[in-house]
Amino acid sequence: MGGSQPKYKAIPVSDEEDLSDQTSVDLEELARDQIAKYIIAKYKGHGLARLVNGILEAQGYTTHVSPEGPDKGVDILAAPGPMGFGNPRLCVQVKSSDTALDRPTLDQLIGVMQNFSAEQGLLVSWGGFKTTVDKEIPNQFFRVRLWDQNKIIDELLKNYDSLDDDLEAEIPLKRMWSLAVSDVD
Repeated sequence: MGGSQPKYKAIPVSDEEDLSDQTSVDLEELARDQIAKYIIAKYKGHGLARLVNGILEAQGYTTHVSPEGPDKGVDILAAPGPMGFGNPRLCVQVKSSDTALDRPTLDQLIGVMQNFSAEQGLLVSWGGFKTTVDKEIPNQFFRVRLWDQNKIIDELLKNYDSLDDDLEAEIPLKRMWSLAVSDVD
């Protein structure tokens, strides 16, 4: 073992030592920031629709992804079950821009849902949503869900072990346990 140094420094812990006094880094926030930077660098544009599609498939949906280019307001069609004939039927619109989406984009998705006889819609925006969209959440509660950057990462982490092997290999995550210092008495 020729003198190699560990890549981390052990923090001594004793009964008298107060763990909350340790200078700490929010490892969870750091990890999420790294994942976010990786995702947007690797999946910008139509690639983000491919990632969202992978998450939906991991959740048990059968999907159809529109080819790259003009998509008539829908990037993904999804429905549960092995053949995709179950309900609810989803229309998914995915935007990878850093710009927050506005109300007309939500209205467009609702119109597309009617064209495709979909009961529900999923509007995905890496850049988040303007307040005009947020104000519509109660009115569209039974029809539309919104995924921003944080929700995309939440769903990725929740469904990571069920992702397609190729997609999982593209996003090399490693599960890690950490002491939640603020929770220690």
